[in-house]
Amino acid sequence: SCIRSNSNRAAISHLHRQLYGRLYPVLLVNTDGSTVRLRYSEPKRILMMPLDSSTLPEAERKARLRRHFPSKPKAKEEEIFEGIDLDTYKKFWKK
Repeated sequence: SCIRSNSNRAAISHLHRQLYGRLYPVLLVNTDGSTVRLRYSEPKRILMMPLDSSTLPEAERKARLRRHFPSKPKAKEEEIFEGIDLDTYKKFWKK
């Protein structure tokens, strides 16, 4: 069986490939703040390199952890209404 591998084959059906040849212009931001323009396989505007937390001072490392993993909100106490005068709302009751 002879398989034609030319541009007409793609017009009949879809392209049979796992990765596509299109590369998108992307801005890569390094941890020191420098930027580099490169071509990337996914259409993104900015890629940021991960920050190495072992090089940070202890106070800044804890501050970053607090921002990423905030503490759980505390449960609020319910308000208890003890001194309600029921005679003021008597007009709204059905007779």
